[in-house]
Amino acid sequence: MTLNRRTFLGTAAAAASLPAPMVRAMGKPRVVVVGGGAGGATAARYIAKDSKGAIDVTLIEPTRTYYTCFFSNLYLGGFKEIGDIGHTYGGLAAGGVNVVHDWAIDVDRDAKTVSLAGGATLPYDKLILSPGIDFIDGAVEGWDVSAQNRMPHAYKAGSQSELLKAQLAAMPEGGVFAMVAPPNPYRCPPGPYERVSMVAHFLKQNNPTAKIIVADPKPKFSKMALFQEGWANHYEGMVDWIGDDFGGGNVSVDPDAMTVTIDGEETKVDVCNVIPAMKAGRIAELAGVTDGNWAPVNAADMSTKADADIYVLGDASQQGDMPKSGFSANSQAKVCANAVRGALTGSKVFPAKFSNTCWSLIAPNDGVKVGATYEATSEKIAKVDGFISQTGESADVRKATYMESEGWYTGITNDMLS
Repeated sequence: MTLNRRTFLGTAAAAASLPAPMVRAMGKPRVVVVGGGAGGATAARYIAKDSKGAIDVTLIEPTRTYYTCFFSNLYLGGFKEIGDIGHTYGGLAAGGVNVVHDWAIDVDRDAKTVSLAGGATLPYDKLILSPGIDFIDGAVEGWDVSAQNRMPHAYKAGSQSELLKAQLAAMPEGGVFAMVAPPNPYRCPPGPYERVSMVAHFLKQNNPTAKIIVADPKPKFSKMALFQEGWANHYEGMVDWIGDDFGGGNVSVDPDAMTVTIDGEETKVDVCNVIPAMKAGRIAELAGVTDGNWAPVNAADMSTKADADIYVLGDASQQGDMPKSGFSANSQAKVCANAVRGALTGSKVFPAKFSNTCWSLIAPNDGVKVGATYEATSEKIAKVDGFISQTGESADVRKATYMESEGWYTGITNDMLS
């Protein structure tokens, strides 16, 4: 499968038929989008663009610069600068989206309003939530967000990414880097293992006698054979992965002492990347659309099971077979945008189709990928077919896969924010 910017931008998905349009008695219908990542930004842009001004679209996003979690591992590895993964919202504003930099702190579903930390209250006809992830309190014994400066998670990109990279650079010669990997389900299934690869690459160049320990509560992980092949080929003897069968799920940390205890064995470490268990971003819970840790949605349009006028995209949603990834969020956003526009203006709504690819870089020009296409069923977003890189592929194939990922990154960030 080859994906470039032209083909990527041409694969806008859509959604199944919905009821007759909701027309306001006075003024334009109003859509409020909370969260300016791959899901929210895409949805806001497509609704504003395709409705040609017929819908009033407001995007609520507290940060003025959006740092993509996808490709943030490449920053850790030295393949990107922090500015390469940072993007602003000027393109959305120029395209007709009202961009408000503030925190959404409450949703009143009866009044159909969103409250902001700055004191404003915004009415909506349709509300789209794309808040990404938050962390589950107590998921890793000894760690909470107050410890993130000592033991960063770096699973919300930006300052945490910069901190983790600075800690890597300051490691003593022959030091120990530890990662506590998350349980399923979580944002970007291959992400922790691409991070291990990028940390290994950085250390091989700058601190070749350093060691990496990974404590993992899972018995297996995404692209496992591909990553383990890559670690053996590029970073022999550097990475020690400890899965659930060997106590990887029995972990505690002491951020003050900088120790990690795995199945009763305490190890002093120099850097510790704790990636806790995850849940939907807080605003989804406040809106009352979660069931447990995630927000169940209808596959045809990403509307929530709890409220037909609220939609949840990307990592926060419980939708079926799609992984929690930037590509997934972008694909779901196009389906949602088409459905919302149809409901509000009576425009044509197309059957929902989704796609996803997750690329990972193991070493320079050694890229691997996994992906699939999906369809909406009455029960969930269901996988139709898929593909994955194979072990033993040629250097030319792996280089082409990496270059494909670069093209995709340019395409998706333009698709979200131009």
